[in-house]
Amino acid sequence: MEFTHFNEKGRARMVDVSEKNETQRRAIARGYIQMNPETIKMINEGKMKKGDVLSVAQVGGICGAKKTWDLIPMCHNILLTGADISFEVEEDRVWIEAVVKTTGKTGVEMEALTAVSIAALTIYDMCKAVDKHMIIGDVKLVEKTGGKSDFRLK
Repeated sequence: MEFTHFNEKGRARMVDVSEKNETQRRAIARGYIQMNPETIKMINEGKMKKGDVLSVAQVGGICGAKKTWDLIPMCHNILLTGADISFEVEEDRVWIEAVVKTTGKTGVEMEALTAVSIAALTIYDMCKAVDKHMIIGDVKLVEKTGGKSDFRLK
């Protein structure tokens, strides 16, 4: 297997995508933040002092997707055509899913993963005053379409 992010001298480089075709691309990532059931109850009842936790986390995740190129050194600056964050609240955790889209020469997997991560970190930040035992976990790519190959986690 050839590593694409190294130049002929073995140093890091950003991959040249100028010869690639533009295609519609989409990536879906998912993860969770686990917390005490009492914390979930406070979120559901709107009792967190910092505000509406899931609304702020949704905006935070979208902002994270848009800034991925600025956070991950070898990521391209991608013009996103769509980004959405959804939540599934369970008794002791909040599942986070990000769907990110573009029409371009490179995929948006890193943008989707960053969106989930930043949404989870936002929830952590907004709830840390009442719950120091939160755990962020299982952040992973679950689907990618466009480009040379598609991927779906089984």
